[in-house]
Amino acid sequence: MIAVAAPSALLNAGPGWGVRLVGIAVVVTFMVSYALFRDWERFGPLLLRHPTLLAADTLFGALLLVSAGPDTTLAYVSVCTPLLAGLIYGWRGAAVFASLQGVILLLVHATLDKPHTEPAETLILPGLCVIAGAVGSSLRKLMLHLGEATRALAAVRARLAVTEAVDAERARLAREMHDSVAKTLHGVALAADGLACSAGAARMDPALVKRQAELVARSARRAAAESRELLTDLRREGAPGGSSSVDVTAELACAAREFRVRTGAPVTYARTGEAPAPPVPRTVARQLLTITSEAMENAHRHARATRVDVRAGVRGDVLTVSVRDDGTGLPGRPAAPDLDRLRREGHFGLVGMVERAASVGARISFGRGERGRGTEVRLELPLGALVTTTRVTEVHHDR
Repeated sequence: MIAVAAPSALLNAGPGWGVRLVGIAVVVTFMVSYALFRDWERFGPLLLRHPTLLAADTLFGALLLVSAGPDTTLAYVSVCTPLLAGLIYGWRGAAVFASLQGVILLLVHATLDKPHTEPAETLILPGLCVIAGAVGSSLRKLMLHLGEATRALAAVRARLAVTEAVDAERARLAREMHDSVAKTLHGVALAADGLACSAGAARMDPALVKRQAELVARSARRAAAESRELLTDLRREGAPGGSSSVDVTAELACAAREFRVRTGAPVTYARTGEAPAPPVPRTVARQLLTITSEAMENAHRHARATRVDVRAGVRGDVLTVSVRDDGTGLPGRPAAPDLDRLRREGHFGLVGMVERAASVGARISFGRGERGRGTEVRLELPLGALVTTTRVTEVHHDR
């Protein structure tokens, strides 16, 4: 509006210094307004501390208004000054600048050679200045209330995020304990019960007692080793360098071999797919290995399987890991388990597998094995999720 009214102001200005002053006022008023709105974060606090800057801008605008006349579009620019003052300084600032702008408008009307000007025509613009100041003050209060509500909402969200993080950490620790130390300690307890029965028998077999005692000792050492491994992994996940990548197929082959040696279970491993698997972040590989180990453990301990096949490979853009057995299976188990029902039934191992898969962006399904016999646990991890996980981990460590 300043630019539109500038030609009229320059035409009405007197020759010589009049035109120069009006031209200077046009440039200064326009550029100051442009700078304020373009970089408000920088100049806004300066305007808050120095209301005289807005007063100076008002005086420059008054020079244009005197030259162009109150019946041009520039007159409506003057209404914006009390509006801005109300937004910045509140009702006191709005009252001061509405009064100042109203006095300027009345003086401009007084200089006109129109003796028959109606009072309503003279007072309409000062009245609009008062209304604009009230609107600006009301908008300021509304924005302050919205700001307080936003800060309160942000605080609530922060508390909820902390609560969710604590719950997630508790669930993760529960999974780690269930999948490692708890099972080994359960084996220690069973071995110790057998040792007690053998030692209390009427005819004690020293060789049997010795074997059972060695089994208890081995199981206890394994529990201690798993505890140290768990603590080491927990520390490594939060330390720089914990996001290094590994060959997950090689890790799975090693896990299958160790499980076969430790338990005597008939576990086989083979690579499948069209291409070799890419390096996987250590945190993701740990989840895949734990899920696979849990599936092998379930097949050996619960399904009484005579054969367990572990397969891993890349097909298309998906890394697929499957554990298939010929055991008793899971009758009636859906492909997408109901976590609440599993928790109620006490199947925390399956719950942990589902939660681990979800934590790395993988899909897990439980179905029948070959020819409808046994169980197949199938894990599908899109390769795109590996890129996302790596970037998130790098950002976390950089911070």
